[in-house]
Amino acid sequence: MKTIEETPTHPANYALISAVYAAALAGTVAISRRTGESPGGPELLPIGLATFTFTRVLTEQKVEEWLRRPFVEEPTPGEKRPRGTGMRYAIGELLSCKRCSGAWVGLGLVALRTASPTAGRLAAAVGTVGTVNDVSLAGFAWLTSRANVAEAEAEQAQEAPAPPVAAAAERAAA
Repeated sequence: MKTIEETPTHPANYALISAVYAAALAGTVAISRRTGESPGGPELLPIGLATFTFTRVLTEQKVEEWLRRPFVEEPTPGEKRPRGTGMRYAIGELLSCKRCSGAWVGLGLVALRTASPTAGRLAAAVGTVGTVNDVSLAGFAWLTSRANVAEAEAEQAQEAPAPPVAAAAERAAA
């Protein structure tokens, strides 16, 4: 990660981003105090899994490229560089970083769950299903690649000539 001095930004850009995050967190706490709602215990796993899904959608998926485009250059798939200078660049860094964006997505899901428990649980459920889908697809891809490798190795073993010792033993037995 580059230091502030190595980027076309100013400390005030990051201070503003931090202040907005702190204000959103304080607003979530205020809503929790007013409503008595606060996710915890078993609810945190679905919220965490949903955070994973929605962060990937925000930072990687083509469907949200329109949102990233003003702030992030994506010259090749998987390559991301912040655009511009100042706040634009700082937001580009945020949208290029899954961990950074994940903190914001997680706060948003917790705030939604706190402000509107039913909507928050629904969003967490949808995001959790997305994570289960991602893990299932990755597992299936891994299993099929392992099966393909095993099949190729078995075919090579069948096609390979018998070792000289084995061939001599076969001739002697005949």
